[in-house]
Amino acid sequence: MKFNSINRKRLWILLSLCVVTPLGFWCKSYHGFGNWFYLYGGGVFYVIFFCLVFYLLWPKRQNAIKIAIGVLIVTCMLETLQLWHPPFLELIRSTYWGRALIGTTFVWLDFPHYFAGAFLSWLYMRRLGNISST
Repeated sequence: MKFNSINRKRLWILLSLCVVTPLGFWCKSYHGFGNWFYLYGGGVFYVIFFCLVFYLLWPKRQNAIKIAIGVLIVTCMLETLQLWHPPFLELIRSTYWGRALIGTTFVWLDFPHYFAGAFLSWLYMRRLGNISST
């Protein structure tokens, strides 16, 4: 079976998601290296994960920057939303998936890690954008 460049790219994105997803969850349980992974490493993988998910849907190279910036903006908004504690958000945050997706505690130091995740994602998506059908 011969893959065209879009299918080959999507295969690489899926394989990348298979690596990034467990790494992101691992960060939430590993307390080594001065707790950096536990406190901030997951934020980098969080942004990379969502960038790859959107790149899977729109795998054109020119979408890489739009995806990285869009995910960065939404992630920063979600971080800021952690300052707000209305009952409906607290209900969402009371579940594991709610805590994992929207977080519970605002931390300024998360922002540089979101920017790092967006930058690394952009670089990687551009690299994947060079995949051809050869």
